[in-house]
Amino acid sequence: MSYKVGMISLGCPKNQVDGEAMLHKLAHAGFEIVENIEDSDVMVINTCGFIEAAKTEAIETILEVAEYKAAGLISAIVVTGCLAERYQHEIKKELPEVDAVIGIGADNDIVKVCQKALLGLEADFFPDKGCLSIDEERLLSTPSHWAYLKIAEGCDNRCAYCAIPAIRGRFRSRTVESVVAEAQSLADRGVKELILIAQDTTKYGEDLYGKYSLDVLLKELVKIEGIHWIRLFYCYPQRITDSLIDVIASEDKICNYIDIPLQHADKDVLRAMHRVGDGDSYQALLTKMRAKIEGLALRTTFMVGFPGETEAQFETLCRFVKDTRFDKMGCFTFSPEEDTPAFSMPDQLEEAVKTRRQEVLMDIQYGITLDSNRARVGNTYEVIIDSFDGEQYIGRSYLDAPEIDSGIIFTADQPLTVGEFVKVRITDCNGYDLIGEVIESV
Repeated sequence: MSYKVGMISLGCPKNQVDGEAMLHKLAHAGFEIVENIEDSDVMVINTCGFIEAAKTEAIETILEVAEYKAAGLISAIVVTGCLAERYQHEIKKELPEVDAVIGIGADNDIVKVCQKALLGLEADFFPDKGCLSIDEERLLSTPSHWAYLKIAEGCDNRCAYCAIPAIRGRFRSRTVESVVAEAQSLADRGVKELILIAQDTTKYGEDLYGKYSLDVLLKELVKIEGIHWIRLFYCYPQRITDSLIDVIASEDKICNYIDIPLQHADKDVLRAMHRVGDGDSYQALLTKMRAKIEGLALRTTFMVGFPGETEAQFETLCRFVKDTRFDKMGCFTFSPEEDTPAFSMPDQLEEAVKTRRQEVLMDIQYGITLDSNRARVGNTYEVIIDSFDGEQYIGRSYLDAPEIDSGIIFTADQPLTVGEFVKVRITDCNGYDLIGEVIESV
């Protein structure tokens, strides 16, 4: 008998890649992969457990799926991912509707776990997190023209607010050969854009080769025919080397776009977070990068409301954002996570204060983004088409990453294909979105 399995994958792209590897194993074992909960026999919920909002989303998702089980529409629920790794037996104790809870080290055993859950057998399993393989085939859940490429697993940074090192374990890189082989496989399947991810992408290779080797990896990846764009996420400022900057600047396939989560600009707040640098050193780095990399698009993320953050320190962050003028920016409020140093720090701020600061910072960024978009009217960009709604196309230039950034809405005189590259002239802007028209195919 062939069983049907569905998956809901929550959280970050790293978790999504883990989910894609599990889906491949299930499909290879004969499970039919389905999209709708009501069509499945077993639902796998691949959870995030990074901050309180993510935990809440995961629990609400489990409860929603449990309603389908109570109605007799599905037979079993399997929970994996970061929440499962972090809370293990607590999940089943609090959510008895769940049939199996497994840690990330058990992802390789997902077939056996689902089979046991469908038979009503105990399948909880929490092997060492280092058992999670990082060299796995995947069943892509992204559109066929772009894909995430995970180059490392785990994290050694030990930021005071972050539970990821405890959940994911020590940082460990894939070999250059392994990453290149997967990238070639993705290109052979029609993928045109690769987004390189890890908990700390710029630390890549240090554990294997004794030095930061992201620049070396990129030089190999750009040789792959069919790959048109390579985009970098999760780069730490202290590990952005001159060599990496030079590679980005000199290689056409590498998007002049980099995601650098800075978290704050005040030196004392950063030290309390167990992070290095300050506003001045960050500004010097970004100025150098902008000088060397033409048209560089900078994305960052900040945290507000860290324990002890004063109004003056928050104002330092606001001035930094105003002065630096990031192309893209996200902001989230501090979430006290148990088993992290920041959880028990004194001077915890009220949620209302955190939320207000988040809103203020995002309002500042909205004004910067609006000014930037207005300045782009009249420019022409190479754009990859992501979707078509029957009337308008939605795509992205090198300035925009999928799923997290806004894009370009445009029209064309003749039918185009999703995944195709075209030249688009920007004619207007609407908030975060740019409006344009096709002038030619690439």
